[in-house]
Amino acid sequence: MANRSAGGQGDDGGSRTDGGSRTDDTELTGVRTRRDSEFLKHRGMLFTIAYDVLGTVSDAEDVVQETYLRWREVAERVENPRAYLARIASRQALNSLRSASRRREDYPGEWLPEPLPTGAARLPADPEAAVLTASEVSTAMLVLLQTLSGPERAAFILHEVFGFGYPEIAATLEMGVPAVRQTVHRARTRLRSGTSRTVPDSGEHRAAVERFLAATMTGQIQSLLDVLAPDVVLVSDGGGKVSAALRPVYGPEKVARLMIGLADKYGAGAVPEFVELNGLPAVAFREDGAVTTVFQLELADGRVQAVYAMRNPDKLVRLQG
Repeated sequence: MANRSAGGQGDDGGSRTDGGSRTDDTELTGVRTRRDSEFLKHRGMLFTIAYDVLGTVSDAEDVVQETYLRWREVAERVENPRAYLARIASRQALNSLRSASRRREDYPGEWLPEPLPTGAARLPADPEAAVLTASEVSTAMLVLLQTLSGPERAAFILHEVFGFGYPEIAATLEMGVPAVRQTVHRARTRLRSGTSRTVPDSGEHRAAVERFLAATMTGQIQSLLDVLAPDVVLVSDGGGKVSAALRPVYGPEKVARLMIGLADKYGAGAVPEFVELNGLPAVAFREDGAVTTVFQLELADGRVQAVYAMRNPDKLVRLQG
């Protein structure tokens, strides 16, 4: 470094070498302080990239931590820290996804993304969740992202959510720019064919959740049918550890009767409460003080398009307490 030889060299190199070392240490401390500042500035983005790719909070947190460690060790000057950090996080998330994909092949029943507490429901130790919006981490989008390949997920998130250009994404995924354009286009087309990415107003969503809950708990099947869309689907994730539907349930009649049946069976001992998950209102049921089931709804034209029922206790850990 330039400051290292600023004082010149003595014959024995003793005291001046020590001075150079102190200068080096000071410069290194300054670089790491700036690196920490950049990391904290973009930490929410890094978590979102990892969570959208992986669908699990703990794995996303591991990716963020690994990204930080690798970022601290970068030796060269970084002109665009945001893009560099996104590149590290994306690659780490894709590496983690390859391992997770093998585990999910043997997953019992349906696999759903882990609910992410946001807003007032978030834990103090989850600073990333404070700045996330439903457009970035909605359960509906996460479910659809699972239908894409890993590179398609990463390319879509980087381009559509965070506005990275095709050359930056190409460098991240080690692909040519034309291939990245095609990947983003393919992902966008598949997601649009699955559902609208328009996220309803929080108040509208809360009202729909309240109507859904009231009709379910009171056994008013017609009121519940009025809330459900004609092509509604219910997906339940028990992880093989608790009872849950092993396959999706389609159609308003079947979904309504299943929900009312569950209310009749478990309603007396379950206490509902409203929480914010993945940027939108949801309802959690507690039994003996512990959250045992979470219902997240996807809306279309004011009616319930999908019901996501999370019952896997491993994915409800962050909602306990």
